[in-house]
Amino acid sequence: MKWLVSISAAAVIAAAAVCPSGALGAEYPQVSARAAVVISADTGEIVHGVNASEKLPMASTTKIMTTLLCLESGGLYEEFTVDSDAIKVEGSSMGLQEGDTVNAAAVRIAGSIEDFAEMMNNRARQMGLSRTYFVTPSGLEGEGHGSSAADMALLAREALRNDIFRSICSQSSMKVKFGSPPYDRWLRNTNKLLGMYDGVYGVKTGFTDEAGRCLVSACEREGKDLICVTLSDSNDWNDHMALYDSSFENVRLAEICLPQDISADIVGGNAERLRIVPEKDTVSVTTLAGSEEDFTFTVMSSPFLYAPVNEGDKVGSLSVSFLGREVERVDLFAAENVSAKAVKPRSKSLFQKIKDKIGSFFSH
Repeated sequence: MKWLVSISAAAVIAAAAVCPSGALGAEYPQVSARAAVVISADTGEIVHGVNASEKLPMASTTKIMTTLLCLESGGLYEEFTVDSDAIKVEGSSMGLQEGDTVNAAAVRIAGSIEDFAEMMNNRARQMGLSRTYFVTPSGLEGEGHGSSAADMALLAREALRNDIFRSICSQSSMKVKFGSPPYDRWLRNTNKLLGMYDGVYGVKTGFTDEAGRCLVSACEREGKDLICVTLSDSNDWNDHMALYDSSFENVRLAEICLPQDISADIVGGNAERLRIVPEKDTVSVTTLAGSEEDFTFTVMSSPFLYAPVNEGDKVGSLSVSFLGREVERVDLFAAENVSAKAVKPRSKSLFQKIKDKIGSFFSH
């Protein structure tokens, strides 16, 4: 797929005007965390932060990246036999033993822990996580291993765009199958917020002596979608709930009107341009202070469409971005029929005519 058209500064915020930071007057609580941040899960805007850019150890919240890479690698149902290195890890455990058969794992994907860490850092750079460096897939400290609250929030935002990841981290418990031979067993999610606060649907807990208690959570309420991160926080459950209480008051749900006057080049048909429309008229965006100039649209499609095309055919997608960060991708459909041009029969060459004449002569 290639970028076909870019439409900028064309969005219209159709809901109530979005208020700037602090305009609504909701006060933020004092938190116990060394670092904390709340962002819009849609735009990535920082709604509230405390030392949000400070690089700190983040314990097992590291596994957000580990899981995302496993999901993106494919082959989730390929079996992997646990070796001795895989179980020589301190911290919480799912009870694996050497020789157990499980599914996707970091070593299976990259070949070694070191190579997998390199994959993690490459992916972090792609996301623009400038305060993040990975040494292990588990989150146990290594030299330089760490991230910031703001980076971890953006990592969670990217991971939650993966439907499988979102489904997994929203479960309070899950039946899994592993062992030698594999058998069914239940694992319970350590994220107590899933049952403590209305709307929470993830994401990951973590703890080590060096990092303290770390928590990444996500919460959706009345269409507003937020992500909260605290690092080194002895009161993380209560801090997240208090931060959400204030943050939901300080953000607005904006309806961004999508462009309707889109067209694309089409070849081989009875028209040179094809009118195309998005599958819906608006997208809902949780925002703190975004304005219409901050949203841009990019049509993602082949350089040329080829006739015939029928009304309703999917012909591409529309990327909706906020300050260069994609918010949502909406399918695009043909708004009309474009039939293929009738192909005229090619006239015979002089040589072919002579050949046909000779053939006709000898056939009688």
